[in-house]
Amino acid sequence: MTGTAKNTAQKDEVHLQYLRIGTDYYKIIKQPLASKDTIEKIVKWLKQTIKEDHGDNILRKIPKYDSFCLIPNHENYEREVHNSYNLYEPVIHKPKKGNWPKIEYFLNHIFREQYEIGLDYLTIIWKHPTQVLPILCLVSQERNTGKTTFLLFLKEIFGKNMTFNTNEDFRTHFNSGWASKLIIGVDEVFLEKKEDAEKLKNLSTSRLINSEAKGKDRFEQEFFGKFVLCSNNETEFIQIDSDEIRYWIRKIPQFKEENKDLLTEMKKEIPAFLHFLSTREIKTPNQTRMWFTKEQLWTDALKNVMRSGTSPLEKEIRILIVDQFLHFELDEVRLTPKDVIELLKHENNFFAKKSDVINILQKQWGYNPLDSPAYYKRWRYSIDNEGNEYPTTQQKNGRYYTFKKDNFLEKS
Repeated sequence: MTGTAKNTAQKDEVHLQYLRIGTDYYKIIKQPLASKDTIEKIVKWLKQTIKEDHGDNILRKIPKYDSFCLIPNHENYEREVHNSYNLYEPVIHKPKKGNWPKIEYFLNHIFREQYEIGLDYLTIIWKHPTQVLPILCLVSQERNTGKTTFLLFLKEIFGKNMTFNTNEDFRTHFNSGWASKLIIGVDEVFLEKKEDAEKLKNLSTSRLINSEAKGKDRFEQEFFGKFVLCSNNETEFIQIDSDEIRYWIRKIPQFKEENKDLLTEMKKEIPAFLHFLSTREIKTPNQTRMWFTKEQLWTDALKNVMRSGTSPLEKEIRILIVDQFLHFELDEVRLTPKDVIELLKHENNFFAKKSDVINILQKQWGYNPLDSPAYYKRWRYSIDNEGNEYPTTQQKNGRYYTFKKDNFLEKS
């Protein structure tokens, strides 16, 4: 194409830089970033300015839509849906049958014993992008594990439909930059405040979100965001309650050998991988609103994060009961809240309120006492005249709680 022909084509297509949504005009711009990359944005543009720049005739050529919409779809994408402009972007990679050994190697490294669940997770995002999914967290104190590479891999697949947030992005009201994204990735996440964790887990299951930008009125829109968090802090990057089911936490090991070109090599295999996802059957049945069950997502890494957020009293009660199992070689331990308070004071020099103990045993741990008082044995140490400790039992009567050794020690 000659320079003159190229300029003519550009002039003929200039109207495609603009949109009319309802009665308002918008321009599709490319905003430069410090990284020398650009991001595409749709910003309001004055009708008079468009006429001044390109003449009155351009207004008749500008595409016209009734409204914006957000319809995620990877296999049958449509830019125009019922005369509305779809803000969800098409994926640039087209599925094509082939091999993907580098991606397979990488995903095996990330998901290991949960490899099939990892494939199900990615298949669900590809086939059912509106499905609510757990918050995936990749953690490791070590370097060269592939945590950041996983985020960049997702970005290569989903393109403009994924964004990278900072910790502060979750604390501000202005969320228009990520409210319409399918995947929100955070590298070096550290949301130590309880309210941060509450906001994140509520967002993970929200179907609607109030989108708000500086200087503009907020509006309600559909939300399909999936959160992927990475952290070098393995236990304290977020607070998670013991009964929480919305987190999937994996500790990622170091690579045995470093491959600086791995992401580039995986990028070449994405079309073949997407063909695999398009034709693959999801093996995990849909059993919860987040598809997977707590048992399927349970990992030692999740247990360690839950422990780190445990209150001092809860930790002391857990230690006390574990000591009962181990020191007295019992298969079950029977205690009332009063017993717990007395033993904590006598053996650990720790003081507690009855209401706090009951709250932990019943609301947090899910144990219930007997309906009516009954006799039971309580074990403890006594001291003889020479100062030696020896185990003793005491016959007591009360509405005790029963703790089973096998179940309890699995969580210790």
